[in-house]
Parts: sequence; C-alpha cells; structure tokens
Amino acid sequence: MSALYQKIGYTFILSFLGLSYSYGQLVDLNSDHPYKKVFVETDNFGASYLEILEQGFNQVKTDSVKLSILNDLAYYWHTRNLNTAMDFTKKGLEFSSLKNESVWHGRFQITQGAILLRMEKLDSAQNLLELAKTKVYQSDLPFLNTQLGYVYERRGQLDKAADFALKSLDLGEKLNDKKAMAMAYSDLSNLFWKQAKFESGVEYGLRSLKLFEAWGITDLDYDFTLYVVGNNYLALKDYEKARKYYEHSIIIGERYGFYNNLSDVYISLVDLYTYLGDFENAMEAGRNAVKYAELLENNFMIMRSWLAIGKMQNKRGNCAEAIEGLRKSINVATNDFGDAYYLSDAYNQLGRAYAKNNDYKNAYSAFSVYDSLKNEVFTAEADHRISQLRTEFDVAQKESTIMLQQTQIRKQQTRQHLIIIITILLLLLLLLAYKAISNNIKKNKLLQKKNAEKEFLLKEIHHRVKNNLEIVSSLLSLQAARIVDPNILEAMEQSQHRVHSMGMIHQKLYLGEKLSTVEMKDYFINLTDYIIDSYGKNSQVTVDIVMDELELDVDMAIPIGLIVNELITNSLKYAFPEERKGNIHLALKLKGDLLVLEVNDNGIGMQSEKPVGTGFGTHLVDLLVKQLDGRMILVTNHGTSVSIEFQNINAA
Repeated sequence: MSALYQKIGYTFILSFLGLSYSYGQLVDLNSDHPYKKVFVETDNFGASYLEILEQGFNQVKTDSVKLSILNDLAYYWHTRNLNTAMDFTKKGLEFSSLKNESVWHGRFQITQGAILLRMEKLDSAQNLLELAKTKVYQSDLPFLNTQLGYVYERRGQLDKAADFALKSLDLGEKLNDKKAMAMAYSDLSNLFWKQAKFESGVEYGLRSLKLFEAWGITDLDYDFTLYVVGNNYLALKDYEKARKYYEHSIIIGERYGFYNNLSDVYISLVDLYTYLGDFENAMEAGRNAVKYAELLENNFMIMRSWLAIGKMQNKRGNCAEAIEGLRKSINVATNDFGDAYYLSDAYNQLGRAYAKNNDYKNAYSAFSVYDSLKNEVFTAEADHRISQLRTEFDVAQKESTIMLQQTQIRKQQTRQHLIIIITILLLLLLLLAYKAISNNIKKNKLLQKKNAEKEFLLKEIHHRVKNNLEIVSSLLSLQAARIVDPNILEAMEQSQHRVHSMGMIHQKLYLGEKLSTVEMKDYFINLTDYIIDSYGKNSQVTVDIVMDELELDVDMAIPIGLIVNELITNSLKYAFPEERKGNIHLALKLKGDLLVLEVNDNGIGMQSEKPVGTGFGTHLVDLLVKQLDGRMILVTNHGTSVSIEFQNINAA
C-alpha cells in the first residue's frame, strides 16, 4: 500500500499549496454542476481520485450529488478493496433510504450485488440484483444485466451468462448506449474464451474496443476488455499481440489503481511467460498477481493467482512447488466458491502434478474432482447456447447481405428486360417511321394523316409499356401475397411502388398532347396521392406541391419520379411514427440552367446514424442522382430536408 499512501500524500501537498488540479477538476463546489462524474464525463485524473471523491462527498450539500459521488465511491472501491467498497455501499443504502430515494436505493443494491458476487456470495448478489430491477430506470438495466451475467458465469452456467449479455446488447442498441453495447460484446468475448472459441472471442473483443474508443472514456471495463482480448490472442498462440494488449491494460490499471484488473493481467502474464519458457518473469508476474489480489482481499483473485503459479511450476517440472501452489489455490476456494471453471482447472493441474510426482492415488482423486467440475461447466447445453448465439449473429448479418444482393440482382434483371423490350419497340417504331416517310414523301396531302398515325403508334407504345408495367406490378403483388418474411414483403411492396411510378409516366405520355415530355406538377399530384393511399395515411399526412407547371423530357422525368417516390416513402415510413400528423413539402423549380428538387417534412428527423431498413432506397436515390449528374443536400435538424440540383437537359 506504500505507493497508494505516497499518492495520497502527494495530493495533500498539492492541496496545501493551492495546486489541487485533480480535485478542482472532479468536484467544484462553486459550480452549478459541482461533480464531473468519473468515467462518464471525464477520465482525466490519477489514482488518487477515490480520496478526492471522499473529500468532495463530505463537502457537497446537494443530496443528488452526494448520492452520485457515494455510489461511485462504493463501486470503484471494489477495484481496490472489497470490504471498503462494502462499507461505502451500506452507507449509500442508509442515506438513500433516509432521503426516500428509491431509484438511488436500487442503484446501490446493484453496486452491492457487484461487490457480493466478487466476494463469492453469489446467491445474495443475485437476490439483490433481482430486487433492484423494480426500482431503477431502464437505462440502468444494461449494467444490472451485466452483473447478473457475471453471477451465472461464476457459477459456470455460461449459457445463461450469454443470455444476459444478449439482453444487455439489445437494450444498448435500443437506448443507443455505446457503453452498454461495448460491455455486452466484452462479456461475449470472455464467454467465447471460456468455451475455447478463441477466434470468436477476438472478433467480439475488438468490436467492444472499437465501441469503447468511440465512446472516448478510458474506464474499468475498457481496461478489462483489453485483458480479455489478450487472453484470446494468448490462446491462439499470438504471443506478441497478447503482450501488447496486456501491457496496455497494465498502464490503465496502474493509472487508476484497478487492482482487480492488474491481478487479472498478471495472472495471464504468468501463462504468457510460461509458454515462452521465461520462468523468471513468469514467477515475478505471479508474485504481482498475488500482491494485488491480497490488497483486494478477494479470495477469487487469490485462488486464480496461486493457480497460475501452480500451472507454471507444473510446466517447469517443479512438482513439489506446483503441488504447494495448487493446494493453496484450492484451500482459498471456500465451500460456496462459485466458479467451477477455475476450480476444475486447479484440480486438473493438481492431478498432473501428483502424477508427475508418482503419487497416483492423490492424482486419481484430483482427476475425479476435475471430471465432476468440468461436467458442470462444459455442458452440451452451454456449448450449444454459445454456438447458437454465434450462429444467430453471423446468420443475421449474412442473411441481410444476401437479401440485399438478391434484391439488387432482381432489380438489375428487371431493368435489363425493360430496356430490351423498350429498345425492340423503339427499333420497330423507327422502322415503321422510316417506311412511312419513304412511302409518302411525295404525297404531301397524306403527310398530316401519316403524322397522326405515328402519333397514334407512339401513344399505343406508351400505353402498352404502361400496361406491361402494370402487369409487372400485379405480378409483384401476387408474389408478395405468398411472402411471410416482413423484410422481403416490404422490399416487394416498394418494388411495386417503383414500377407504378414509372407506369404513371407512360400513362401521362399516351393521355397527354405531347409524346416526349411530361407535365411534372400534375404527375407529382397523382404520384403522392397513390403513395399516401398505399400507406393509408390520408388523414395523417398532407403533401403541399408548391411549383408552377413544368414539362420535362421523359428521360429526366422517370428518374426524378423514382427519386420522389423513394423520398416520400421514407418520410411516410419513418418521419411520422405513432400516428403523428405532419406535412410534406414538394417542389421542382427552374433555377437558371439548373433544376432544383425539394422534399421536406416536419417529422422527427433522423434519430441515429445507423441505417434503417435495408438501405436500398437510399442507395437507389444516390445512383439516380449520380445518373443525372446531380448534387444532393440532406439536413436533419428539424424534420428531414432534401434538396437536389440537376443540370437541366433542355437548357443544356
């Protein structure tokens, strides 16, 4: 503890000299926000932060701030000494009861549960955590579920521990809580490691670290995840990467005084140096592991530290020293020691040491206990659940990719078929037109009649193209009726809308007076009426089309129509949830040589950066904008506003 006392003394000297930077950084009694919460609002402090928090707790007057500081004291003291942490927790439970603060009382119960499980009082920890569920906010539940997962992990019930990690992940995604998601991935990495699925362990550990680094706070759980990733790399025999992650973890642990993480890492370093044949450094790491575990007064860590030393001595061939270390490890484990995983490993190593020492009777006895404990941990059910969990994640990601690719392939094939049909019809039209002009060039009186025939043929072509598109739309509708999967059904219905929007262009062409241009305002009115009616939002959403009459060439009208279809559809699907009423503004205007398309809504705006749905509609809009050499501006502050500028082909 001498290093700790030196840091405390250093803090006292700085305070005496008026240089207490860390104290002012965390607790400022003159501020409207007197407590900058540790490992949430800041991580810019050193190992003396617990002493600083205790000083701040004794001086602040606001109950909510005192409760927040006290809970942090209780929780983070468990990284140095479990008994001290429990004292602060009991103080917090009494204070929150006195102030009738039910939510805070539940939070202190979660903290107490976290401490009790590390004291190997797993049943008491579980009961407290279950009681706290009814008191705290939903935002507290990911952390609570993480602690429940640790309880089941300590019991060797890895399948149930994985279920709680998955619950935390689901809640983290729902609440957009990156810390909760990072902790869930970290727990899954640790569980994969215990199930000897090391490549999966690395994958999920790196996902966790990426989220922690995006969150931007270096805390206890980030430190632990570095250790877990190192363990997986060590199991894969990638010793250099394992060492890198262990050394990073040690730097953080020493900075903040995370004795539990430091003991964990030094235990793993014993294994690392043993694999490398560096027994001197392995023994030094073992002594450090025991030192930090004893400072914690944590039997679980002490047991594991002696286990690591015993395994190292076994590898070294020192049977007597191995037996001594392993017996210490097993003796530390009380009758209610919950973690059969490490206890089974201890008996396995002890059996090997006895066997090497030709003490076969004791070896047989140790192996018998090992077999019994191993069967508790590595059950078929646990292995199946862990494998199933991995499969669920992989399949979900692969199915999403496959569905997107299949949808794109179908769209490309449909477009190719349409292009071929239209090309053939156009070639036929040109042939007929050529013959008509050749045969009647000398018959001026019949020119008007032939022109009328040509106009009729063009209209008939557009009519038939429109009818063919309606047939395609009907086929999509019939196919959709047989689809159960909601994602595929939605994709089919959106495809139907896109085909219908193109059909409406051709309908305008054969009904209008002009065969090569479309009046866009009237087209937008009909298109938006169709889309709103399709989604049944006539009474909920109104569309204002603010523009003058404007005629565009069909080659430009079709892609613009598809863009408007996608943007209006997105607004209807995502901007007005829970029957929210709203308005969509639509306009297409000439601005010099440019056409400007505006689609704005007063909905809820974009709530997260994560894509919603398959993302195909957004991709289609990007492709169409690029096809027209356009430029798109997206604003999501108040509702969603999209502005797209195109080069006016007619003007060009």
